[in-house]
Amino acid sequence: MTPGGNHRPETFFPELLAPFQALTVTGHIRVALSGGLDSMVLLHLAHQVFGHCANGLSAIHVNHQLQPAAAGFEAASVETCQALGIPLEVVPVRIRAAGSVETSARDARYQVFADRLGPGDVLLMAHHGDDQVETLLFRFLRGTGVRGLGGIPAERPLGEGRLVRPLLGADRELLRRQAQAAGIGWQEDPTNAATDVDRNFLRHRIIPLLSARWPGLGARLAATARACREAQELADLLARSHFEQLADGPHRIRLEGFGELPLSARRNLLQWWLGDSLDRTLSDRELDGLVLAAADAMPEIPVGPFALRRFQGHIYRVTRYPDPVAGDQFLEPGRTIRDGDYTVSLKGEAGSGVSLLLTHRRGGERLRERAGGPSRPLKKWLQERSVPPWERDRLPLVFRRDELVAVGDLWQLPQKEHTTEAGWQLDIRREEGIVCDRK
Repeated sequence: MTPGGNHRPETFFPELLAPFQALTVTGHIRVALSGGLDSMVLLHLAHQVFGHCANGLSAIHVNHQLQPAAAGFEAASVETCQALGIPLEVVPVRIRAAGSVETSARDARYQVFADRLGPGDVLLMAHHGDDQVETLLFRFLRGTGVRGLGGIPAERPLGEGRLVRPLLGADRELLRRQAQAAGIGWQEDPTNAATDVDRNFLRHRIIPLLSARWPGLGARLAATARACREAQELADLLARSHFEQLADGPHRIRLEGFGELPLSARRNLLQWWLGDSLDRTLSDRELDGLVLAAADAMPEIPVGPFALRRFQGHIYRVTRYPDPVAGDQFLEPGRTIRDGDYTVSLKGEAGSGVSLLLTHRRGGERLRERAGGPSRPLKKWLQERSVPPWERDRLPLVFRRDELVAVGDLWQLPQKEHTTEAGWQLDIRREEGIVCDRK
């Protein structure tokens, strides 16, 4: 661990303490602790201000297990928290191989944080002014729009609490001087020196040149970010107005009115609708494809955790869930099965007379809405309820012997019409991701 200096923990800079002292917190305070310079300084400042707070102060260290140095960062975090008497939770995560490792690690980290924030809780993160400069330049070079050029927000909702970044007004050098003055040790990340990484290239090669030529670069870019945030606020107001005019529920908008908007207003509406999940600007071709595709076409635009789809005169915002379970499974009392975006469980005490099979569409299924009544093709039944085609094969189907007794959360045959066995209940729930007519 890099030594901090003269070990005088009472030496804290007033300009760094001020943002912490200005915080109003009604719940628990958590510090996102990596073990690096920035988060170690953050931890000590939080301890100085909130160390005796009645609501409590703790830290979270997420170990991504992506580099040999990860163990050293974890050990330094544990050692420092023990010395300060701050409870620390270490959370190991595994990053999936597909896609960007950096993006996957970030998503996993923020999910850990969100899961641990209750109402009134605050998560403190150590992003500082130099991070803001890097972010703004990086987004500018990627061709991002006004929303992205608003930069890193000082605070935002996260989970049931909020995320706060009290060091955004400070630069990296000030944090280094604070660490030296207060005797704060930290771990150096060996990957920060690799200039083949875009952000590191900006940090080590480009930003020093720009700062030498234009002193006060951080303040200049911060002013630009403020202007972009104000412009985005106006764009969001316009998007909200268009959405209220065109929305049929939270997950779909009418295509007819959408197609009459100017191209810029269409893009603005969709980007507002997709929110923080959109990390790029939708192209003209994508926007035209939603409006101009043939009447029987169903164009799709994948966007982060969502996809934009078209069906029956509407544009849908669809959550992209894992695939349903493969094969057939018998339901067991007390066991919950995660089936794509559904959970299926058999509650209560089921006797030997109850045998329920979970499966999915293969074609040819028929549905009898009441015992003794006529059966109908399931496909036609789904069409009448305007269930979008991409949803139909994802629906969990439950059979008792050869009788279809449940179709997702859309329909169940009353128990008394297919069994005399009492004391159990079939429960099928769905995460909110799309709206269809549940008649």
